[in-house]
Amino acid sequence: MLTHVLATIYGVAFILVGIAHFRNPQLFVEIVPPFLPFPLFLVYLTGVMEIAGGIGIIHPASRVLAGRLLVLFLIAVFPANLYMWFSDIPFNGTLMTAPQHVLRLAVQIGLIIAALFLSGDLQRWAGGL
Repeated sequence: MLTHVLATIYGVAFILVGIAHFRNPQLFVEIVPPFLPFPLFLVYLTGVMEIAGGIGIIHPASRVLAGRLLVLFLIAVFPANLYMWFSDIPFNGTLMTAPQHVLRLAVQIGLIIAALFLSGDLQRWAGGL
């Protein structure tokens, strides 16, 4: 039961962030690294992926696959966070400080660990130790 509640909270958060990609795409376009083509398309694509991942992690039948895909997704989008940090790119008009970027990195790692937990992979790996 607790896992389902946690998965629902985690999933809804991803769904809301995914929706934000469509409601205010320019906010996210600004943090797409310039070496990536078609930034608006990538913003919409990542929005769809976040919504799908959020829905998938909520449903027990798709939780393992969704958790694994969200781990890959979070790793794949991390370069945007690094680009923001090292290029001093503001997010929503605000420059983040170094401690805020470190916190963002910690949150990203926490989201990855949470996805591994919700997929059951963290427990499987820990059981094999």
